[in-house]
Amino acid sequence: MLPTNNAFAGRKWASLVVLLATLTFSFTACKKADTTTPTLSTIGELINTGSKFTLLKAALVRAGLDGTFSQPGTYTVFAPTDDAFKAFGYVDAAAINAAPVDLLKTVLQYHVLSTRVSASDIPAGINTAQQTVAGLPLYVSKATSTSTTSSTVSINGAHILQADGFASNGVVHAIDRVLLPPVFGNIVATIQGIPLLLPTASFKLLQAAVTKAGIGASLTAVGPLTVFAPTDAAFKAVGIDSAAIAKTPVATLTSILSYHVLNSRTYTPLITNGASLSTLQGGTITAGISTTALTVTGKGNGGTPSNIVGPDITATNGVVHIIDRLLLPQ
Repeated sequence: MLPTNNAFAGRKWASLVVLLATLTFSFTACKKADTTTPTLSTIGELINTGSKFTLLKAALVRAGLDGTFSQPGTYTVFAPTDDAFKAFGYVDAAAINAAPVDLLKTVLQYHVLSTRVSASDIPAGINTAQQTVAGLPLYVSKATSTSTTSSTVSINGAHILQADGFASNGVVHAIDRVLLPPVFGNIVATIQGIPLLLPTASFKLLQAAVTKAGIGASLTAVGPLTVFAPTDAAFKAVGIDSAAIAKTPVATLTSILSYHVLNSRTYTPLITNGASLSTLQGGTITAGISTTALTVTGKGNGGTPSNIVGPDITATNGVVHIIDRLLLPQ
């Protein structure tokens, strides 16, 4: 005959069986849940499969960087869309394949940080420097609206179109412009170098005027400065050619040229419509912003604006905006 406490022992064994069954079910359920967890794509896969990044993909292949973003890492990529490349003048893969490889590689590396930075990680502030894998800084601005919880982020003047494309090896932010690194150096050297990237731009008359006025040293200073750089066509639009520059007094040239310079690093997203921008000349120019154009107008331009046709080109000591009409002080 069994002892009288066997009923209790039986209940213990029954409880143990139930517990083991419960644990088995729990582990099985967890295992099934784990197998359904999606695996994040790599940055390379996001770019390769993204319909808006066909030209970026071609550029990465041309520069020999296409395999980099398939490897483990903690990258942040500011990815220019196809429209961004086209606005820059690279309308198709053939145009990209005609670009110098070394320069293209530097340009692409300038779009990459070595750390994972989501949109929420970007601190509020103006022109916060971030070091890129190209070894050159880019400048991030994040201004939070006082009336809403929304915020606006720009990188060297480019806007983030779509943030936080999370990948296994980092994060991708789609941007609306190709970022140009300060590979040429200061503002004077950058203006001289721009035609290497944009063959349609020519600044021979601007360079002649700067040389005659003797203000080159002020444009190579530490800064930061912002220069609205008129092309040759911009000079000719107001009737000034090389002969006219040769005849213009130095003081007059100095006044005109310094009227194109701001004593700050001012990317276009930091400019508001109707803003009065103070120049080194002492006068002001008026900014205009619409859905189709960015303009600046001089007091002596009779209300005719100058279009900013090449915005936000970064130099080591500031930023250059290409304009299509010479700005004239009052």
